[in-house]
Amino acid sequence: MAEPIEQELAGECVNSIGNAIGMPQLCDAWFGNQIFWLIVTLVVIYLVLTKIALPRISAVLAERSGTISNDLAAAEDLKRQAVEAEAAYEKALADARSEAQRISEEARASIKSDLDAAIARADEKIAAKSAESEKQIAEIRAGAMTSVAEVARDVAGEIVKALGGKADASAVNAAVDARVKGN
Repeated sequence: MAEPIEQELAGECVNSIGNAIGMPQLCDAWFGNQIFWLIVTLVVIYLVLTKIALPRISAVLAERSGTISNDLAAAEDLKRQAVEAEAAYEKALADARSEAQRISEEARASIKSDLDAAIARADEKIAAKSAESEKQIAEIRAGAMTSVAEVARDVAGEIVKALGGKADASAVNAAVDARVKGN
């Protein structure tokens, strides 16, 4: 097969079959046409960008900027409200603690006064019962001493009789009384 012979026909860069040879954009015969369409394309792109795309982009950017600034302002306001709420919470907490402390002190004082009154009443009852018990013990002692003295007289009289003597009641009474008194 024979290679196509390259030639330049009518100022155009084509081969013998009618195909462009190499890189057509480097063919100096087409430079004028290529530069014209390059300028037309660049003008169209410039017009599309300046009249359609860039205004839309700038509108979106302006809207975003407005939204961001509004969001930042809202966030700053919420932050301020949060700080105020925290301060109010801390104050309420401090007030509640002081109120609880006051109530606790009042309750302690009330309980202490009630306890002191109950202890005083109990002490009075204990003192009264103790006095009554001491009185009863004194009566029991007195009764026991009287009973011991009577038993001692009876026993002493019986011992004297058992030993064969005659018991003198006044002598037995005097001896028992002296012994009971600790002489």
